[in-house]
Amino acid sequence: MASERIKAVAVLLVLCLCATGWADFLADLAQPHEGRSMRATSTAKLGANPREWQGEPDPNSNSDNSSVPPGQTKVLMDVKGPGVITHIWMTFLGPEPHPWAKNGSANHQEMLLRIYWDGDDRPGVEAPVGDFFANSFGKRSEVISLPVIVEDADSYNCFWHMPFRRSARVEVVNQSERPISLLYFNIDWIKKDKIARDTPYFYAQYRQEYPVENGKDYVVLETQGKGHYVGTVLSVRTRSPSWFGEGDEKIYIDGEAKPSIWGTGTEDYFLSAWGLQTTSTPYFGVPYFDEWGIVGGHTSAYRWHIADPLVFNKGIKVTFEHFGWMSPDENPQYKSHSWNEREDDYSSVAFWYQTGWPTFTARAPHERTLPNLDRVIAACQFTAQQYHGQGQAEAQNLDLYPDGHLLYKPDSPDNAWVEIPFEIEKKEPKRLLLVLTKSYDFGQYQAYLNGVKLGGVMDLYSKDVASREFHLLDFWPEPGKYTLRLECVGRNPASTGCYLGIESVRLRERRPRVSEYHHDIDKDWRKEPMLYN
Repeated sequence: MASERIKAVAVLLVLCLCATGWADFLADLAQPHEGRSMRATSTAKLGANPREWQGEPDPNSNSDNSSVPPGQTKVLMDVKGPGVITHIWMTFLGPEPHPWAKNGSANHQEMLLRIYWDGDDRPGVEAPVGDFFANSFGKRSEVISLPVIVEDADSYNCFWHMPFRRSARVEVVNQSERPISLLYFNIDWIKKDKIARDTPYFYAQYRQEYPVENGKDYVVLETQGKGHYVGTVLSVRTRSPSWFGEGDEKIYIDGEAKPSIWGTGTEDYFLSAWGLQTTSTPYFGVPYFDEWGIVGGHTSAYRWHIADPLVFNKGIKVTFEHFGWMSPDENPQYKSHSWNEREDDYSSVAFWYQTGWPTFTARAPHERTLPNLDRVIAACQFTAQQYHGQGQAEAQNLDLYPDGHLLYKPDSPDNAWVEIPFEIEKKEPKRLLLVLTKSYDFGQYQAYLNGVKLGGVMDLYSKDVASREFHLLDFWPEPGKYTLRLECVGRNPASTGCYLGIESVRLRERRPRVSEYHHDIDKDWRKEPMLYN
C-alpha cells in the first residue's frame, strides 16, 4: 500500500508539473536533434569474450549478464567522443542468498561507480552505486523522481545528461568480498559532431564522516570554478536519541566568508517540514527512514535542484550543520533542548555541473560500511525447552536475517514466554533493544529484564513479514547475569496467531560523552527504567 501511495503521489505531481511548467520541455522534442544515438549494453556478444560490453550481439544467446568477482572492475562503456550520456540503467541480484548466488552477492554500497571524462586520471563521477541512485546504507529502496528512478527497488535508472568531448569510460568496481551477480546494464548516449566550448561536465562525488567532526559543519562539496549545483543525497545514522535534523544548510557562493544561502533546518532543505518521513517525489524524497528518535536510526534523503540550480562563477561550498535535539544524559547541563551539536554518522553525494575540472579533493573510501555499535546476543541459540514456555521453538532462516531468527510457536497466550540470558562484564552506558520479526500470525508481548517490566506491550502483527527494532532501556548495568523475558499477553484482532520471532537481544553503544558526563551512573534502573527519546 505504501508503495502504491508513493507512485500515486509521484504521478499526480508529474501531471501537475506537466500542466504548469513542462510545455517547453515537450516542445523541445519537436525540434531537430543533432547527433546519432548509441548504446553500450551487457547483451550477449559473439566472439571469444561474449560478456564484454563491446562486440556484435549474439542473436542465439540470452546470457545478457555477467558476474564481477571480488576486487575486480567491470567496464560498462569506453567510447570516443564527442557525445552525451543520456540514460544509465542497471540491475543485479541483491545481497541475500539466491538460487543463482547461494552465498549471496555484493550489496550496492560495496559497488563503486566511476565515470572518467576525456581520459582524466580522476573520475568525474565516484560514488557507491546505491548512493548515486539515492539508495543508501546498502538498503534497496524505491525512488520515483525526475533524474533518478529505482523502480521496485531493483532497477537503477538515471537521466542526468553527461556531456564529454574526447572520451567517456564507465566502470563498476566490486569492493565486496562477494561477487556482483547477474549484472545487466544499458547506457544510452548520443554521438555528436562537436560539443560547445562552454559546455560543463557532470560531476558526482561521495564523501563520509563516521561520525561528523565537532566544531565543523559537514561539507558536501567544495570546489572552485564556474558551474551549477544540481543535487544532494544525504544519509544519516543517528548515534544519539531524538531528532538530528535541526541543523541548517549553509551554502557559500564564489568564495564568500559568510554563507549568503542559509536555511532553516535539514528537513526544510529537503522540502519537508516538521521532520522527515518516507516519500518519493520528482524533486525531493526520503527513500529510507526506519524509526524516529532512536539510537541507530537511519535516514536517507535526496534533493534535486533541477528548477532551482545553485549557480556559481568562482566556486561553491555546500555544508550542513549537525545540530539537533539530544537526551539529557548527553548534555553537560543535563537538559534536553533543540540546539545541541550532535555526533551522528553522515555520508553524502554531491551532484553538479562545472566547466573544466573541479578542485574538490574528497574521494570515496574503500570502507563505507557503518561501524558496528552492537553487542549481539543471537536468539537462535536458545531454542531448548528450558528457554521457552508451552509450544515449540526453532531456528528459522529468513532473508531478513543472514543468520536466521528464533521462531517460537505457542498455541495460545497461556504460559507462552521466551527467555534470553546474557552476561555483563563491565559497567558502562548501554541501550537495550530487541530485533523482532513482525508477521500476520504473530502475537503481543511484554518485555522484562530480571523481572523488571520494560516499556509497553509490543504488537508484532503485520500484514507482511518485516523486521523492527524495539528499544527498551538506557542504563548503566552492573556486571553480572541478566535474563530478558518476553511474555505473550494476547494478539492483535487481525493476527491469526501468537507466534514470536526474535533475531537478537542487543546492547548498543552510547556516545562517549554519556560516560564523560556520567549523569545516570548511580541511578538504579530497576526502580525507574529510563528510555530516552
